[in-house]
Amino acid sequence: MDVKITTVAQRPELAQGLLFADTWPVFCTRGLVGGSHFGRIAEVFPDYVLAATDGTGQVVARGCSVPFAGRAAGRDPRPARGYEQVLVWAFQDRRDGLAPDVVSAADITVRADRLGRGLSRIMLEAMRHNTREQGINTLIAPVRPSAKHAEPGTPMSQYMHRTRPDGLPADPWLRTHVRAGGVIEKPAPASMTVSGSLAQWREWTGLPFDADGPVLVPGALVPVQCSVDNDVAVYVEPNVWVRHDC
Repeated sequence: MDVKITTVAQRPELAQGLLFADTWPVFCTRGLVGGSHFGRIAEVFPDYVLAATDGTGQVVARGCSVPFAGRAAGRDPRPARGYEQVLVWAFQDRRDGLAPDVVSAADITVRADRLGRGLSRIMLEAMRHNTREQGINTLIAPVRPSAKHAEPGTPMSQYMHRTRPDGLPADPWLRTHVRAGGVIEKPAPASMTVSGSLAQWREWTGLPFDADGPVLVPGALVPVQCSVDNDVAVYVEPNVWVRHDC
């Protein structure tokens, strides 16, 4: 599929077009950290946000990333809290004037009606290129494996190392990263946390949430933990850290 990829810094008018319909599970958009930071990435870090447009000028895919001081004292650039931690660091570092030395992918999303055309791979390659253009040689990604939801009971530490006979990852999205030059490094066991009342979870999922214990939710990578007496359910999503040397 022929697309043109530009940064929001180059074409600020595309920022609104990034808000297209997608296939993310509703609950994934309800985390407090992501909810308070993600929508500001294009405004604060426009050089790190990519928009793919088709021949009509319509935005068909986005790629959001954030720069941060990953090698600052006391930091591991691949933190256990994954996606949420790097978002917090990126905004803190911009506020505090710390020079970034690592870029983290935050999101690669394709319009629902343009899936299956290789756009995710194109956006990943563009993000690698853009990282180099910004003068940074390391792109990391807290990858959400695309087929893990079918095995919510499998530990991520096992799932991430599963391979096909050709040696490539069994998971399609991890396989795309490796084919692009990425190296699978380690799990991010608490990359995103979503908590809410049972009424909220019923609204987000259509499930009853009426019994204590793990609840299997479509689209979730691990079970959601429900406590009826405390009127709360909590989802702690693991991701996989993949490093790209750019």
